[in-house]
Amino acid sequence: MNKYNVLVSFSVKDKWKTVIEDVLKDRANVYYKSIGGVSLDKIDVLLTLNPKAEFSDDEFKRLKNLKFIQCVYAGVDHLPYDKIPENVIIASNSGAYSIPIAEHVLGMILDLCKRLTVNHIKLSRGIYDRKTYNKMLRGKTVGILGFGGIGREVAKLLKAFDTKILAINTSGKTDFPVDFIGTLKDLEYVLKNSDIIIISLPLNKHTYNLITSRELSIMKPDAILINVARAHIVNERDLYEHLKRNPRFQAGFDVWWREPFMGEEFKVNYPFFELENFLGSPHNSNIVPGMFEKALQLACKNILNFIINKPVKNLVDREDYISCTF
Repeated sequence: MNKYNVLVSFSVKDKWKTVIEDVLKDRANVYYKSIGGVSLDKIDVLLTLNPKAEFSDDEFKRLKNLKFIQCVYAGVDHLPYDKIPENVIIASNSGAYSIPIAEHVLGMILDLCKRLTVNHIKLSRGIYDRKTYNKMLRGKTVGILGFGGIGREVAKLLKAFDTKILAINTSGKTDFPVDFIGTLKDLEYVLKNSDIIIISLPLNKHTYNLITSRELSIMKPDAILINVARAHIVNERDLYEHLKRNPRFQAGFDVWWREPFMGEEFKVNYPFFELENFLGSPHNSNIVPGMFEKALQLACKNILNFIINKPVKNLVDREDYISCTF
């Protein structure tokens, strides 16, 4: 039996090697780029975090036998699609981190509804504000843009608050009990009728700059917008101006327009953190003990499916990403 050659292109800890090799050892030869000793032109499968950072252009060209790319992260907007031959199959790891991210979403919603961080800061400054109203979460209508793994986990948590769920996904279909399911064609309906909007969409040419001043103006004046997907789905300037003009409107972001993961220094171009109606976290919604190992195991199982000719999950349609400039 010929084994596939799998290259892990990111630096790994010993416990990560154990996860990888436990899944793949019987069906693949596993190599580690950080260790060396492998010819790139013999690699069949790539297990990667961020190939733009892990390979030089020359190294990437040497992956001439590549058949399959498996990402450990859910988002795949950062892949160098212009360098990946059309015959190479690409898979994301969508849903791998959905449970901790969903809990993070709920935490942000409750923090904003109950003004926890705002009041903590006020108290630290000697301001005892008992007059400003909090919000009730129970009975609210929640719009979930991107009803995949994260969206469904969020909906499960929110059902405990007797919320109404309006969902959007690619197909406009779901077997999860929701009050409405549609596609991006129904975006205006969901924005108009939701008290809380959660963004868990992939960033691609259909969703880049999806939320601008127009879409923000459609939302309720006291709505809450939560983004745990990618910052560039929302126009940065338009969001800041909307928050500043509408103090009852609130936003919670775990993602940013400039992040270290993409080789950039963290920076915001507008003073969001001076606003009481904005809450931020450092893209750490998935950072919980043992979560990366679980995600890595799922990614390796998908590689195994590819090797043994079983259905591969989370296939990427590169047409959604080709020619994107984000």
